[in-house]
Amino acid sequence: MTPTPETTKSILSESASLGRWYLAYTKPRQEQIAHTNLEQQAFEAYLPLYKKFKKTEQGPIAQFEPMFPRYILFRPSKTEQSISVVRSTKGVASIVRFGFEPALLHDDLVQRIRQLEQDRNHATLQELSNLKVGQAVRLKHNALGGIEGLIQNVSSKRVAVLLEILGRPTVVQVEHHQVEPTNS
Repeated sequence: MTPTPETTKSILSESASLGRWYLAYTKPRQEQIAHTNLEQQAFEAYLPLYKKFKKTEQGPIAQFEPMFPRYILFRPSKTEQSISVVRSTKGVASIVRFGFEPALLHDDLVQRIRQLEQDRNHATLQELSNLKVGQAVRLKHNALGGIEGLIQNVSSKRVAVLLEILGRPTVVQVEHHQVEPTNS
């Protein structure tokens, strides 16, 4: 039996999509709902998350948020599985397309995203902070707002800043959000 052009196109598109991921656009703040429902439909779903720190009275706590808000990656678990059902999946707004073709991401790009996610999610607040020892900063949100100094130490709860007050060097302990890097 000779394959028809449609059969050949289908076989080629299936082999081209192996090792590739599709991209779905989710409804606002429903990435996790879409992830759960895609997995329940036997799709392999991937929602990249990144760690960020939220300030609380007990100190900073780690929270995980979508790396790409409103987007989720998925791929069929079987070659014969259709992606058309994804459009009506709870939490999904649409499949990302370029013209009539669904957007595809190569598996090696997804693996690099996974590695970035893993590295960031195992990092400490000090490793993720843009504040480094010796960096020039400006104080904000306190009585000393606008004064510039140098960072002496960065911990998970506080930043020690060396200031010159009344001609004397003085170290002041402030929270991370109370300092900003200077442009110099």
